[in-house]
Amino acid sequence: MLDFTSALYLGLRHPSPSLRSWSELTTGKPAALESPPLSTAIAGRFAALVGCESAVPIASTLHLFWDLFGLLASDWVRIYMDEGTYAIARWGVERAAARGVPVRRFPHHDVAALSTLIGQDRRSSQRPVVVADGFCPICGNQAPVAEFLQCVAPLGGHVVLDDTQALGVFGEQVGTPYGRGGGGSLRWQGVNSSNVIVGSSLAKAFGVPMAMLAGSAAMIRRFELQSETRVHCSPPSVASFYAAEHALALNRTHGDRLRRHLAQLVRQFRAGLRALGIVADGGLFPVQALRPAGVAAEALHGRLLRLGIRSILIRRCREIGARVAFLITVLHRPSDIDQAVEAIGRAMTFDPFTQVTARAS
Repeated sequence: MLDFTSALYLGLRHPSPSLRSWSELTTGKPAALESPPLSTAIAGRFAALVGCESAVPIASTLHLFWDLFGLLASDWVRIYMDEGTYAIARWGVERAAARGVPVRRFPHHDVAALSTLIGQDRRSSQRPVVVADGFCPICGNQAPVAEFLQCVAPLGGHVVLDDTQALGVFGEQVGTPYGRGGGGSLRWQGVNSSNVIVGSSLAKAFGVPMAMLAGSAAMIRRFELQSETRVHCSPPSVASFYAAEHALALNRTHGDRLRRHLAQLVRQFRAGLRALGIVADGGLFPVQALRPAGVAAEALHGRLLRLGIRSILIRRCREIGARVAFLITVLHRPSDIDQAVEAIGRAMTFDPFTQVTARAS
């Protein structure tokens, strides 16, 4: 079974022999009482990578956004959430809403609609907080972060980004497909602002089950002092910190080469689809959402499974209908890509379960 469901885009896996040895997974102390080993060093390296003043490690993006929006709820703010925002950040926004913070939604990446909403609310004097994903893997577009900032910075507001997808893939634009360094959306877009707060899981491209919150030194210090999960929940394990150390080192020494190889695989996949007359959304991002004509996504997904290809079903950011998507990583071989494309072609015209050729639309 060929698997195209993993988001380990750079193929970084961290077997224990590749890491420092550890005698315990946890100190048994909350992070608010004592930071785990390597915490400060890893946070500093992460902040430098993504282009922020400071950062703090936390167990997951669920912990991160629960805390962050709980903290923001104590301020005089109004939240404007992009309709394409991923579920974890949305749950944090819902916590703020439950505490009485006004929340308004705006169409995906629509700066004009956002500006209109903020203008309508100017008399409230509440500072605007825009929430969005740094990169949307479903439509394959970056959030217009600079334009979001233009809407909120004059009013003392913030832009909160979930940059989980972009981290490790995009970096400083230098002519290569994904840029250089893998620092994520701020590096890709050349944005440097104390009004941006970035939350990212390291569990995708970097393959580490932990998260980081980055932003201005003042914001991160406030988060450390007021975080509830740093008091009531365990911090990332010692093994996770060692894996993060390993991932950041590999990204520094091998990351750009891995990203170039990943781009080649994505290009090969898209070229194969074009030869079949099939369009895929996602650009060069390693999440490729198919737009086939004549076959429902659920049916295509099932046919591919019976042909030995594991894909995922996703819902479009601007649509209700499902799409079949392939997640490509550097662990895939060129022959895997060819096999997947060949299976897609067969599944478009032939149901291997019923042994019946599909009728053209």
